[in-house]
Amino acid sequence: MTTIRQRRVGKSTEAAEDQPSEETNVKPDGKIPPDPPGGKLWNILSITVGGIVAISLGLLTSVYVATLHENDLWFSNIKEVEREISFRTECGLYYSYYKQMIQAASIQQGLHGLVYDNKTESVRTINILERMNVYQEVFLSILYRILPIQQYLEPVYFYIYTLFGLQAVYVIALYVTSWLLSGTWLSGLLAACWYITNRVDTTRVEFTIPLRENWALPFFAVQIAAITYLLRTHLQPARERLTLMAVFIATFLFSLTWQFNQFMMLIQALALFILDCLDMIPTAKVTWLYIIQISALLLVCVLQFFNSMILGSLIISFNVSVIIARIIQKNLKKGGLPNRLGKLILHVLLVLCLTLLINKFVKKILNLESDEHIFKFLKAKFGFGATRDFDANLYLCEEAFGLLPLNTFSRLSSTLLFYIYGFVLFLLTVAAVIVAFRNLSGSNQVQFKEEMEEYTVTLKPDAAYSLVHTVLFGCLALSTMRMKYLWTSHMCVFASFGLCSAELWKLLLKCLHLYTAQRTQVLKYSIPLITLLYISFKFWPGIMDELSELREFYDPDTVELMNWIKSNTPNTAVFAGSMQLLAGVKLCTGRTLTNHPHYEDKNLRERTKQIYQIYAKRSPGDVHGILRSFGTDYVILEDSICYERRHSRGCRLRDLLDVANGHIMDGLGENEPDLKPSSYPRFCEEIKKNLPSYTMHFTRVFQNKTFHVYKLAKHK
Repeated sequence: MTTIRQRRVGKSTEAAEDQPSEETNVKPDGKIPPDPPGGKLWNILSITVGGIVAISLGLLTSVYVATLHENDLWFSNIKEVEREISFRTECGLYYSYYKQMIQAASIQQGLHGLVYDNKTESVRTINILERMNVYQEVFLSILYRILPIQQYLEPVYFYIYTLFGLQAVYVIALYVTSWLLSGTWLSGLLAACWYITNRVDTTRVEFTIPLRENWALPFFAVQIAAITYLLRTHLQPARERLTLMAVFIATFLFSLTWQFNQFMMLIQALALFILDCLDMIPTAKVTWLYIIQISALLLVCVLQFFNSMILGSLIISFNVSVIIARIIQKNLKKGGLPNRLGKLILHVLLVLCLTLLINKFVKKILNLESDEHIFKFLKAKFGFGATRDFDANLYLCEEAFGLLPLNTFSRLSSTLLFYIYGFVLFLLTVAAVIVAFRNLSGSNQVQFKEEMEEYTVTLKPDAAYSLVHTVLFGCLALSTMRMKYLWTSHMCVFASFGLCSAELWKLLLKCLHLYTAQRTQVLKYSIPLITLLYISFKFWPGIMDELSELREFYDPDTVELMNWIKSNTPNTAVFAGSMQLLAGVKLCTGRTLTNHPHYEDKNLRERTKQIYQIYAKRSPGDVHGILRSFGTDYVILEDSICYERRHSRGCRLRDLLDVANGHIMDGLGENEPDLKPSSYPRFCEEIKKNLPSYTMHFTRVFQNKTFHVYKLAKHK
């Protein structure tokens, strides 16, 4: 097991709104009057200062997470094999392709090795660029080879510094989004500070560097910032075209770098669909965003050699269905409230039916089954029947795919983030309900009368999108803990925007019959400043203590195993074992694997279930036959899996295998009535007794406190 141990030592206030959240003082002809010379100069100065603060905070965040990584592992002092082992599970698999490209004789040979890979899955040749989202590793390795930096920077540092640099992009994008929504860069400053002080719940980049989400989420944040700007009213055509291009580029990069892109964009498309149905954002802009999503995914599909999982994704089926339904129902937004509601229900049903029909048709044509495990998992997770499916249960039993723990909210509350987020969410939800009802009733036109302005509740398109976005991604985070990072980062943006929004304070003060323009301005700046001061005084000492705490990487058993494999096995040897460990074997030793953690392939899932019979109750002959069918030369058994205590009974890997095989589980507790005792003992326990029935198939060649390696006999 990898562990971390203690290292052995050898105020100014923003005075004006610099980016108005929505253009005002529009003339009757639709034109916006020019700013007075003094106001324009002040805006330029404020934008400059706000931009400098944004870049500074982004760079500071990058340095902060890089320092935490160094302090936790003493990365600069440990050996190369220890550095590589620190890239745990699938992180090590992704980084191995970067290493492979760096070590290739040429770029062309490196690309050929990825397109015709026969070391990731034994007795199979697969296209890594099609199966996995590793174009970022390819691009980075090519960049490292052509830049004159080899003498000054090791490949691993070039890689991790790039990821830490993307954190700067991430924070700047969050800052800009909050700034655009509120109209003041003070909001961006608060959002960035919340992101940093809630680091445990907003990012995990410092200890899972190569994880796909750490590449993708910065681009997703940039896309949200661009969409926020796009949804502003009175946007000039040239700026709108440039913004659409920025949305497309960010969407493409997000899609290219993460295999779960389609599910995130489906939620985003649902948010746009809801707002469009309620007439809260312009239909033309929503249609452009649908087209951008489809175009970006299709471009990624081409780059991934026409990956069928993209073509069969729900997001493409949904977006096409919405566009078709919109063409069929041209008069969707006309009529009174009963008429509009009836049309809206029909529209939703039409979109739903078209989505399912198109998706089923595409999957039937492509014979697509790569994502079936996700739907099995979702079906079991939300109580639509119990399942004995091994893959679905493997997800259900992982904490990362469980419900969001309650202690998350206590941590977020300690920085005041959750309290303020709830306050802003409540006010904007009330405003959204009022605006939606008014839009559906067709009564919004009467509100333009000047004498009614005092009682009118408005919600800008960008704020409406931010509201629905945070609600939908909040539901995702509550149901699946691993996805909380998509919500908590936007939570920082949403809460800071609300706290610095003149419109929100105006609405609240009017409800309390206390509204004056002066009070609104005072609250808009004083409350955020007080919050910033509170955060600074409370958390600055803790951050300094965290940065001063020095530890080092310590995993001698895994280091010993990797060194033994490199020294005592041929380069062509094939290894079987757990998905997580084998990713490290490939990275550290370059040996061929039978299975790996990238689980988005049906054949690989079936193969993994078969390989895992080493932890089930099977005969030595059966296990040997299974392993040899995949060309296995060596099998690695881990005590931490064979005698697992991390999960409770029913969720241990050996329990999942027993249930899938129809056998009763070990230990005290209930079993389903149709499960029967196995005729054989557990393989991983019995093989250590060196009984003749086992030694005729397996010979132990390595052992330490954690791992046991057996060489397979090659029977004719």
